[in-house]
Amino acid sequence: MSDCLIRGVGANKQFRVFAATTTDLVEEARRRHDTWPVASAALGRTLTAGLLLGANLKGADLLTLRIFGDGPAGAIVVSANAAGEVKGYIQEPHIDLPRLKEGKLPVGDAVGKGFLHVTKDMGLKEPFTGSVELESGEIGEDVARYLLISEQTPSAVALGVLVGPDCQVKASGGIIIQLLPDASEEVLLRIEESLKEMEPVSSLVNRGMTPEEIVALAVGGLEVRFLEKTLVRFNCGCSREKVKDILAALGKDEIERIYQEQDQAEVRCHFCGELYCFDAPELEMMIRQL
Repeated sequence: MSDCLIRGVGANKQFRVFAATTTDLVEEARRRHDTWPVASAALGRTLTAGLLLGANLKGADLLTLRIFGDGPAGAIVVSANAAGEVKGYIQEPHIDLPRLKEGKLPVGDAVGKGFLHVTKDMGLKEPFTGSVELESGEIGEDVARYLLISEQTPSAVALGVLVGPDCQVKASGGIIIQLLPDASEEVLLRIEESLKEMEPVSSLVNRGMTPEEIVALAVGGLEVRFLEKTLVRFNCGCSREKVKDILAALGKDEIERIYQEQDQAEVRCHFCGELYCFDAPELEMMIRQL
C-alpha cells in the first residue's frame, strides 16, 4: 500500500479529519539518516505530523515544523509542501534509550522539554509562526497543544511508528480530528470514546488498514465524506547545482582556504543526508568565477 493522506469532513460538518499512512517515507528517512529506533520513532512522528498539519497547503505553500527539546535527540526539523512531499532530520540520529515497561519507545524522554514551532509560508509578506512549550515530547500531544493554543482549534492527534527488531520501520501513520464550532456534545463524546478504545495508529497500519478505515474506527462509525486523497513521499529537492550555489556563497576566500587545506569539498544535506563532493578542479573553477 502506497503512502497517502486523506482529508474529510464528517457528521454534518461538525468535525474535519486528516489521516495518513507514512511507512515507506519514514523508512526512507531512517535509511538516509541511519537513525536508531528511538530516533526513527521521533523523526517519523514529526514527518507524519508535518504532512497532516500541511494537508491544506496550496501551490508553493510550505510548512516547517521545528522541535527544540533538551533531551538527547536534539532538534527535529521537518518541512512539507502542497505536493505531499516531506523532508526532515533529527540532530542526534544515534540515540539509544531503554524501552518503557509497556514496550513503547521512549520518544518523550528522547525529546525532553522545550518548544515546538510551526511556520507556514503561504506567499504573504511574512510567514506565520506559532509556538508552544512541549507538553510531553511525545509529538502527538504537543501538536494537539499547538493547534489549541496557536490556532484555537480543539483537536485529537494520534501519531505512531512501529520499529521492528531489525531496526527497520514496519508501520507508520497518523490522524488529526478537529472539532468545528457547531460540533455537538454527542459527537464529541462519541469520538472521545472511540479514540480511547482504538489501538495505536502504527498497529492499525501494520495490520494493513487504510487511512479511510482508520478514520472510520477513530470516529466511532460517524459519517465522513472524504474530500481528497494525495500520495505522499519523502523528497528533499536538493541538487548538485543548488549545493554548488550555497558553496559559492561562502565567498572566494573561504573556498580558497578549503582548497588549500583539503583539496576538495564535501557537503552533506541536512534534510536527506545526500553527500555532494567537489574535487580540486571544480573548486579551482569556482574560485576563478568569483
